[in-house]
Amino acid sequence: MTLFSALEDLQRTTLRVITGSLRRLEYLAQLKDRKGEYLHWGLARVHGKDRASAAIAESHRGQVSRVLSTPLRDLLGDVGSSSQEAGLSKEEYLALLISRFPHLLPPGSGAATNRHLNSVLQALSSLNCAQNRASVGQSAALDDTDASGLSKTDESENGTKK
Repeated sequence: MTLFSALEDLQRTTLRVITGSLRRLEYLAQLKDRKGEYLHWGLARVHGKDRASAAIAESHRGQVSRVLSTPLRDLLGDVGSSSQEAGLSKEEYLALLISRFPHLLPPGSGAATNRHLNSVLQALSSLNCAQNRASVGQSAALDDTDASGLSKTDESENGTKK
C-alpha cells in the first residue's frame, strides 16, 4: 500500500530534487514518448501505468502554467541555475530548449499556450544576448579606466599621462 498518490509521489520524490522551473519542464517533457504517452518506470511500478501517466501529464501541464506565469526576470535567473545544472552555458541551454520547443508542451496544448511558450523562450534568448552585450560593454569601459577612475580620454584632455 502506498502512502501518497502518484502525483504526490512524483512531486515529493522526483521533481523536488530538480532545481529550476525550466529544468523541471524539460524533465517532464522527456518522460513523454513519440506517441505522447508518459513513461516513468518507478512511478508505474508503484502506482500503475495509468495513474503514473496521469500524474505526469497533470504535473507537466502545471509546470507549463508555472513557467508561463513567471516574470521574465525570474525566468532569466532560472536559466542560469538550469543551464548550470545541465552543464551548459546559458546560450547553449536556451538553444537546446528552443530546439526542443514543440516537445516541451504536453499533448493537447492549445495554440495560445504554444505561441506563449515559444515567445517566452525567444524573449529569454534575446534578453540573455542583451545582457551579454551589456556586460561586454561594461568590461570594455572598465578596461579603458585607470585605478583613479579617470578614463584614458579624460587623462589626455586634462593633460595628465598614465
